[in-house]
Amino acid sequence: MNDASLQAASDLLYEHWMQGSVISGLAVDIRPVTREEGYAIQARLDERSRSPVYGWKIAATSIAGQAHIGADGPIAGRILAERVIPCAGVVPAGPNHMAVAEIEFAFRMGRDLDPRPEGFSVEEVLAAVETLHVAIEIPDSRYEDFAHVGAPQLIADNACAHYFIAAEASTADWRSIDLATHRVIGRIEGKIEQEGSGGNVLGDPRIALTWLANELSSLGITLQKGQTVTTGTCISPLAISSGDLVTADFGSLGTATVRIG
Repeated sequence: MNDASLQAASDLLYEHWMQGSVISGLAVDIRPVTREEGYAIQARLDERSRSPVYGWKIAATSIAGQAHIGADGPIAGRILAERVIPCAGVVPAGPNHMAVAEIEFAFRMGRDLDPRPEGFSVEEVLAAVETLHVAIEIPDSRYEDFAHVGAPQLIADNACAHYFIAAEASTADWRSIDLATHRVIGRIEGKIEQEGSGGNVLGDPRIALTWLANELSSLGITLQKGQTVTTGTCISPLAISSGDLVTADFGSLGTATVRIG
């Protein structure tokens, strides 16, 4: 893809994101066929945001998540600062094609991880983390049939990023806890309660965080101090509708809530 086709794809996807509308897919002449082309389209979001990138999301880190968006492995997307909702806040009313909430572990970085030829270990990445947060993601897609467009187009679509909510930093001694077996509950008040664990996120949310650091490194991108990484849903996505109160209950690690507008 040349610069013009990358920009055209970015323009089209961003327009539909802002309008809350969907397309069947990108036209062949502006459609990414590799993950690298998808990321090159996604990177154009940096120029549109009025603030530095807040952080990163990982999609398709669980079997349920992969099935939900039709991906065969994890993909990364940018969390834009203007799409971050305060904990206990309200998601703005508007169309949402996916209409789900995802319950996630999130980590805020305490120092930069610069790109390098060799991969980062879990221990190296965790040493760079400052805080852990209970989080809720409200994803969305700009495609009518997002489960069948393939990873490159999903990456171009910012890995289905939309809104993000994180609680204050956990005060628990989270480094001493086995996050893979830690019990997680997602709840929609008066409707549904579902249980999961950190093991549903690539086997361990710390492994997912490390995957993200290495994915960015391979793209020549620094995972920056102050950025937050949300590591993917620990439960099957919860169907949401206007007025719902969504709760992520991580027990000793904390709780996050958000109201759907």
